[in-house]
Amino acid sequence: MDAAALQTDLLAASTWTRTAPAVAPASVPRHHPQLPLRVGTRASPLALQQTRSFLTLLARVCPVLHQMDVFQEHIIRTTGDAVQDRRLAEIGGKGLFAKEIHEALMDGRIDLAVHSLKDLETTLPPGIVLACTLPREDVRDALILSDSCDALDDDDPYACLPQGAVIGTCSVRRQAQLLHARPDLRITMMRGNVHSRLDKIRHGDCAASLLAMAGLRRLGLEAEASVALAPTTMLPAACQGIVGITAREDATELRELLKIVEDRAARVAATAERSLLGTLDGSCSTPIGAFGQLLTGNRLRLSGLLASVDGTFLRRAEIEGSAVDAARMGAELGSRLKAEAPASVFA
Repeated sequence: MDAAALQTDLLAASTWTRTAPAVAPASVPRHHPQLPLRVGTRASPLALQQTRSFLTLLARVCPVLHQMDVFQEHIIRTTGDAVQDRRLAEIGGKGLFAKEIHEALMDGRIDLAVHSLKDLETTLPPGIVLACTLPREDVRDALILSDSCDALDDDDPYACLPQGAVIGTCSVRRQAQLLHARPDLRITMMRGNVHSRLDKIRHGDCAASLLAMAGLRRLGLEAEASVALAPTTMLPAACQGIVGITAREDATELRELLKIVEDRAARVAATAERSLLGTLDGSCSTPIGAFGQLLTGNRLRLSGLLASVDGTFLRRAEIEGSAVDAARMGAELGSRLKAEAPASVFA
């Protein structure tokens, strides 16, 4: 079957209604995609797993895609992945995880791209939009302990860390919250993919580290987590656990297709959390946390955190309102946190 015939089959499938439990049923829209669809992704094992899971989901909700190889996976090496010996803030921020992918999208070398949404900059380049958000995975951070740590205490997850223990992380958000709770801890910079970080802990490079539970679960490595930290203990990064799909703004038919796998709860949370980030105008050197929860009755609860890197200043606040006001709530909570923070937090 050639591309033209497949397009006809896709049109014939436009009346099929999906019933996947994560998203409300929606009819597959009429669309005329340019085939094959070229999908951009980073090269890490986690990025590849997220991309393949997304393509599997898209094929499952549009049955004709099961029958044909209509996707081309394009692995793009980004600056953020290439430079591993410095913090992101020193080389240009988390936008470096997407810069080359954005360029490929705008140049027409790919049609869409798959991202860990927490690694995507708050303001996208002109002409690129967040076309789809997938159901959120486990939002929590995992504490990974080496053999040098004591037994876990369910009431105090940090009590197992020896006095003055070295903790490996490249996240200033995690660093600030750790040091606020345990000022005696020492932080060392640790970057790399999930497997390389786990290897460093096993080899004794540090006493412990933290990773996103979402990444561990997607890679089948959740057993590596010594303990999953509740958001009340360690507030996650904005959009942690959410996979986002970007596309060109003018790709209207493709964006209509992507709506069939859109998850509303993830979109509402992402809108609020990214709005908070935008209001704080935080960089990779500013410790910021955010977590939005969609409640019954179309209500949204948003928690936010702003801190100094050394943990001596830390403020948490919460706001609740209608989910339709997600962007406004994020901006309001961000403004509240910003008003309470010393200027040095943003230096």
